[in-house]
Amino acid sequence: MKVKIMLTILLAFLILGCTSQTDQTDHDKATTSTHTATQTVEQQKVVLKVFHAGSLTEPMKAFKEAFEKKYPNVEVQTEAAGSAATIRKVTELGRVADVIASADYSLIPKMMYPEYANWTIMFAKNQIVIAYTDSSKYADEINSQNWYQILRRPDVKFGFSNPNDDPCGYRSQMVIQLAELYYNDSTIYDDLVAKHSNLKFVEENGTYVLRMPKSEDINPDTSKLMIRSMEMELIHGIESGEIDYFFIYRSVAQQHGFKYVELPLQIDLSSTKYADFYSKVKVVLSNGKEVVGKPIVYGITIPKNAEHRDYAEKFVKLIISEEGQKILDQLGQPPIVPARADSIENLSESLRGYVSET
Repeated sequence: MKVKIMLTILLAFLILGCTSQTDQTDHDKATTSTHTATQTVEQQKVVLKVFHAGSLTEPMKAFKEAFEKKYPNVEVQTEAAGSAATIRKVTELGRVADVIASADYSLIPKMMYPEYANWTIMFAKNQIVIAYTDSSKYADEINSQNWYQILRRPDVKFGFSNPNDDPCGYRSQMVIQLAELYYNDSTIYDDLVAKHSNLKFVEENGTYVLRMPKSEDINPDTSKLMIRSMEMELIHGIESGEIDYFFIYRSVAQQHGFKYVELPLQIDLSSTKYADFYSKVKVVLSNGKEVVGKPIVYGITIPKNAEHRDYAEKFVKLIISEEGQKILDQLGQPPIVPARADSIENLSESLRGYVSET
């Protein structure tokens, strides 16, 4: 009898042990399966790298949000800088980007063709304005006719971005020089910039040329001028009261709630009607690249070594589609409709239907 009881107890323990081991095995399998599934999802996650002009910061936030809703497996990483500096990240620093967006479309062919890219899509326009706040000196006086007189005043400090790094910087210089011609006042640029830095326009065969020194040699008088690599960096300066005014794109001024002076069409670089007048000024950057005054047009491309070309094309397609055009318009930046491409034969079939040829 005792033997039977002992055998029964032993059998029970064996059954319990097997059941426990089976449960643990099933748990381990489930855990392993879940871990494998998580790894698979992580492996499928695509990081799309977008390098762009600082003035596109707010539109890019909106494009990123819209794109990630359409493609949940994609994380769009955006990185802002001056357009020239943005392109140099790829061409000189060897960094890899899936999309490049420049505030001056012409920098893409000048700096990236043929080695790094072979097409550019022109997708948006803009204009140069002078932004300020209620706290800016003489904010209640400044207007589109007297702005240069206000900036001349010794107690007024203003800023612009570095022309070597950022199109807004060299466009600001063009605007100030064009103002001399428009207002028939040959000392505007000298009084505002040349006297406070080593930047100076020189007339050469009817064209006014600014030859930029290296960035470290600009040497601005900081009691009058603030110069930063990217125009977006000047925002802190005006918000903190370090400067009273700065030259910026209209879209950026609107997006950040600044007041701004709209300049005459003849000098704000916004109108194709005055393209010939704009061309009277030229800036030669410290790297030797020449930029002639022309209407402001933004450009976008996909570098040849992009890691995720398929998704990059989808991202570009979003920007130049009706949805992207609405986003730009809402943020104060007029889209080009339809977008234009310089080398349409190099575009993929998926993009060709959204553009016209220049």
